[in-house]
Amino acid sequence: MVTVSVLTLLGLGFTAATLLALASRVFHVKEDPRVEAVMDALPGANCGGCGYAGCEGYAIAVVNDPAVAASLCVAGSSEVSIAVGELTDKTVAAAEPQLSFRRCDKLAGKVGMRYEYHGMPSCAAATLLMGGVDICSWSCLGFGDCIQVCPFDAMTLKNGLVYVNPSKCTGCGACIKACPRNSLELIPVRARVTISCATKDKLRAVMDVCEAGCINCGKCSKSCPAKAISSVNNRIEIDHKKCLSYGSSCEELCVKNCSRHILRTNCPPPTSSQSIETPPAQASTDNSIQANP
Repeated sequence: MVTVSVLTLLGLGFTAATLLALASRVFHVKEDPRVEAVMDALPGANCGGCGYAGCEGYAIAVVNDPAVAASLCVAGSSEVSIAVGELTDKTVAAAEPQLSFRRCDKLAGKVGMRYEYHGMPSCAAATLLMGGVDICSWSCLGFGDCIQVCPFDAMTLKNGLVYVNPSKCTGCGACIKACPRNSLELIPVRARVTISCATKDKLRAVMDVCEAGCINCGKCSKSCPAKAISSVNNRIEIDHKKCLSYGSSCEELCVKNCSRHILRTNCPPPTSSQSIETPPAQASTDNSIQANP
């Protein structure tokens, strides 16, 4: 009886193994060798800035989908895009380098606090409690959720504000997704003018909570000859493409007409030798790549 049972189990196991072997051959999908070649060309940061779940996801997509561009790797240099383009027989278009920018200067605005927070040190967690610790509903809370997800160590925390190191930032956008207050945005490295406020409130609602907040008066958009400034969902935005195309002949009238000093001239990014903890002398205290108004 025992012998029969053992032989039966052996037979079933052999049959199952045979079926699995046949199935693996029938349903085998041959992998394109270019996928591995593209992965070798990518930096391997797995930052997700390309819009895919890691470098492997992008490599598979760029090889198999003609609509996926070869220049989506923001963590890589132009050489990486060229290499991917050559491997996939795709034309590589020049992309505007970008970096992360914090749209908040709550230190200059002397933004107060609603309460003293003792919970989990997380912006996402603090936002769930009465909208956050700051009386401004759009400020940078400064718990560093963005710092935790930055794969390039390009962000640091000082005096309750997050600072971006332009020499390390690749513009992957991981920090943008992690910020529950929408205080971060991607701007071109060449951006001439920046906006240091993320509020969607107006006039008194802003003035009551921040001495440096944008009150949506519209003077900047009216004075801009390039028509590059507009209000989008009650928030002032800059069309940097229009701004850069118009050039310096506008004499930065938007900056001069901003009574709240929210619009600021962008100074050159600091060199790698400059510490992000101590912003350059010509820069504002609110961001290492912003100049005093």
